[in-house]
Amino acid sequence: MSSTLLEVTRASHEEVERLERLVVKDLQTEPPTNKDRLHQSHRVRNMIVQIIDTTYKLVDIYEDKDGARKDEIAALGGQTATGTNVFSAFYDRLKEIREYHRRHPAARVIIDTGDEYEQLLKEEPQIEFSGEEGSGRYLDLHELFNEYINSKFGEPIEYTAYLDVFSQPQKILRKAKSTRQYQEYLQKLLEYLVYFFERTEPLQDLDRIFSKVTSEFEEEWTMGKVEGWENNGRENGSAPENHTVIDLDYYSTAEELMVVGPEKLKEVLGALGLKTGGTIQQRAERLFLTKNTPLKNLDRKHFTKGSRKPEQNGVVAAPQVGDDVIEMALLEAKIRKLCDLLDETIVRTRENVEKKQALTYEEMEAEREEDDVQAESESDEDDQQIYNPLKLPMGWDGKPIPYWLYKLHGLGQEFKCEICGNHSYWGRRAYERHFKEWRHQHGMRCLGIPNTKNFNEITSIEEAKLLWERIQERQGVNKWRPDLEEEYEDQEGNIYNKKTYTDLKRQGLI
Repeated sequence: MSSTLLEVTRASHEEVERLERLVVKDLQTEPPTNKDRLHQSHRVRNMIVQIIDTTYKLVDIYEDKDGARKDEIAALGGQTATGTNVFSAFYDRLKEIREYHRRHPAARVIIDTGDEYEQLLKEEPQIEFSGEEGSGRYLDLHELFNEYINSKFGEPIEYTAYLDVFSQPQKILRKAKSTRQYQEYLQKLLEYLVYFFERTEPLQDLDRIFSKVTSEFEEEWTMGKVEGWENNGRENGSAPENHTVIDLDYYSTAEELMVVGPEKLKEVLGALGLKTGGTIQQRAERLFLTKNTPLKNLDRKHFTKGSRKPEQNGVVAAPQVGDDVIEMALLEAKIRKLCDLLDETIVRTRENVEKKQALTYEEMEAEREEDDVQAESESDEDDQQIYNPLKLPMGWDGKPIPYWLYKLHGLGQEFKCEICGNHSYWGRRAYERHFKEWRHQHGMRCLGIPNTKNFNEITSIEEAKLLWERIQERQGVNKWRPDLEEEYEDQEGNIYNKKTYTDLKRQGLI
């Protein structure tokens, strides 16, 4: 009786509803410590997994591929395959129920499963962390650090310096990335970061995050704008790292192309294997030919002796990009994304390492023992009300920080940032750190201003706009100005700029 398909369906719906209520009830409780927060997150994650599994079972039942549900519903109405009438089916069913309860008398007792579900809220999932990870507060990258400093792509640096550079694989020279050792290093680093992220942030949907990273990466790769791998994967080929690339689509005539300057034109022509001599106009006209004409179709007279004709337009032809290169670039993109999500943990790890460097072995052992004792006594102190009349911020141990530390870091001082939507930051440290955080970066992007070091300490929208205008004006001074920088020579060998030469010639003086 209790195993009928309709009863299973009802019980499954009841289980889903109970678990949903438990999730809401658990999330309404604010965890006092980092350890409690982890336990809560993993409890909720486990309940969500149970809800998903039960829902899949319900979907299979409702799809009714074998027709069992349809037959059972028909049997309830007396429509059986043997052709029996409604009353015969009813009494047969009644007889089956009585026989079931005669064999299972305990089934008559109503068992309240509410207590069983409530026990889920008190469950403390086992989460494995190494001693260096401090219950998910710090990263443990020592193994990867040793691999980095002993590799060809790495450099001999301190562990604290490695914590600054491991999240920036795009800054490693491209020559050093063409090894199997580098690819294995990236895979190990990504594997560790994913494992750490799943343990500390179990409610985050990592598959959805990586799916978005992959789609953005594919778009940037096609355009040749992947950081550290610029101009790879473009339809027109790839340019060497040390050569300047000019996008000819922005210029409609050779005269417009002259504004980039003679040196840059010379550099690009040399990279393409074309002749670099002549006036600036001749160089621009020669380069402009490559906009609509494939380089292989250009007249041989435009190329230098001994050069090979590239097969693509606009940039130097290069070997086709392999799948290994694309895979490494995608691994780097995923690592950068995870490092952005774990930015606070990375900063906390660096601070912890620097603090340990100032401690002796005995002091570190005493601190570790104190942490163990504190972790054991946390459960007993949870029920006690925390006395905090000064409303001091809570530390990582769930207790108010000391007042002297509160004053030392200036946590009573409020800083507002107009670019962040007048968001408040308490303490100088949080204020300085926020310039690299997502909220400030988003505000700068909305203003159309790059978030560089020039704009540190600037929180006013008006000041940011004024500074950006000054920077643009200053950069404008370095642009090529033909009337002042293009040189002309008269018959006597005197050198003038274009403006002076034109004025003198107009007056008939030369």
